[in-house]
Amino acid sequence: MKEKTLAIIKPDAVKKKVIGEIIAKIQSAGFEILGLKMIKISKEQAGAFYEIHKERPFYNDLVNYMSSGPIVVIALEKENAIEDYRKLIGNTNPEKAEEGTIRKLYGTNIESNAVHGSDSVENGEKEVGFFFSRNELTATSS
Repeated sequence: MKEKTLAIIKPDAVKKKVIGEIIAKIQSAGFEILGLKMIKISKEQAGAFYEIHKERPFYNDLVNYMSSGPIVVIALEKENAIEDYRKLIGNTNPEKAEEGTIRKLYGTNIESNAVHGSDSVENGEKEVGFFFSRNELTATSS
C-alpha cells in the first residue's frame, strides 16, 4: 500500500539554493510528487503545524525559524514512504546523519537541517492535508 509523506525544504536549504538537488534526490529514490509549492508561512501557521512540539523547549525557536523565509512543501507518495523518506533525509542532527543523506549533505545543525519529514503514516496524511487541498494533489493509482 502506498503511503503519503510531507517533505519540507526548510528556509536554510532554500537560502542555500539547493532545492533542485534535494528534489532530484527525492525523485531518484522513487518518490512520486503529488504536489509542490514554495510558500512563506506565518508564525501562526508554523505554530499550528508544529503544535505537537508546543511543550518542548525548542518550540518557539522552531516556529520563528520556519517562518523566517520561504519553504518548499512537497506531498510525496510511495510504498513505505515514511520509512524510506526518513532514511533518505538522515538523522535530525546533520553531524550524526549518514553520509549521502540529505541532512548530511545540506544541513548545518540540528535546527537548520535542510528538510522536514513526516514521522508516521497518520502524520503524513495530516501534514499533507495541512498544506494541500485534495484538488491540489495529482490523482494517484492507490
